[in-house]
Parts: sequence; C-alpha cells; structure tokens
Amino acid sequence: MAGEKEENETKSNFGSFLNDLRKSRGFTLRDVEKITDGSISNGYLSQLENGNIEKPSAAKLHHLANVYAVDYHVLMEHAGFVSEASAPMNRVATSVLGELTHEEEEQLLQYLSFIRSQKR
Repeated sequence: MAGEKEENETKSNFGSFLNDLRKSRGFTLRDVEKITDGSISNGYLSQLENGNIEKPSAAKLHHLANVYAVDYHVLMEHAGFVSEASAPMNRVATSVLGELTHEEEEQLLQYLSFIRSQKR
C-alpha cells in the first residue's frame, strides 16, 4: 500500500512539474502541440499533467525536453525512469545557484511562471 501511495505521488508530482514547466515558459497546451507539430497533442499533455498516463513514452519526454529547454534526464528523473543519482548535474539553475532540492526547483519554476504571467 505504501508503494502504491509513492507511485501516485510520483505521478502527481510529475504532472505538476510538467504543468509548472509549461506555464513557466508561457505556453498553453495548444502552444506545445503547435511547437511539436502535433507530436504531443494538447490532450496527451493534459493527461500527463493530470497524472492519468502512467508511463509516458521516452520519445514524448524527449520532445517536451526540447520544447521546455530542460535536460532530458531531468524529465526522465521526475517521471521515475532514472534515479537522481544517475541524472546529470548540468542544470542551468544549478550552475548559478548551486545544487537545488526538488522542492526548490519546483518553487523556482512556480515563481518564474508567476513573473511571466504578470507581463501579459
């Protein structure tokens, strides 16, 4: 039962992480669909963000990494495919601020999303 709870939290956290990433870039679901030439439909991305897709495809995560300008391994880690220990440490914020916890990284993304929303 504890393992099931952790898996649901990972899915929920991953969806929230993707949503924060998208919003921090100022993209709508349809924007992502257009940018990827339909490779990632707005429906698929919505399902990912809501935690309704258990195992996102590695190819889709690669597309999202390109769209969001984030390291592919970061998405793979958040999706539960790789452990933190095996993920590279070459994040932009890390190079400026030092190593960030997941919570700090998510808070930074949320704050960036807020700042960008104020510019509209």
